[in-house]
Amino acid sequence: MADLAKIVEDLSALTVLEAAELSKLLEEKWGVSAAAPVAMAMPAGGGAAPAEAAEEQTEFTVVLLDGGDKKINVIKEVRGVRSDLGLKEAKDLVEGAPQNVVENVSKQQADEVAKKLTEAGAKVQVK
Repeated sequence: MADLAKIVEDLSALTVLEAAELSKLLEEKWGVSAAAPVAMAMPAGGGAAPAEAAEEQTEFTVVLLDGGDKKINVIKEVRGVRSDLGLKEAKDLVEGAPQNVVENVSKQQADEVAKKLTEAGAKVQVK
């Protein structure tokens, strides 16, 4: 347990940039991703770090730009994608465009959501 306490003490002494570098090294070593914590820590780190994060984007947001002419179909698709929304909330989201439909999802999931909404008649953008 003394070794674990020393590790915690050493980690507490790291700067934000050192913690970000440690995170990258652990991701490479173990093949995992800690994208959300790194993304939150990077803006405090300096000017070059956000540019690197933009190149290695792993999380995407699907933005509904316009509900189109077939809003009922778009509302149905929004409810299918976002099971946490009721009919009124889905309708408000579509009518309040531009709105984020899903946030912080994988590229594959973002593309699937965008395809469903586009096929229903909406205009969407993946960021």
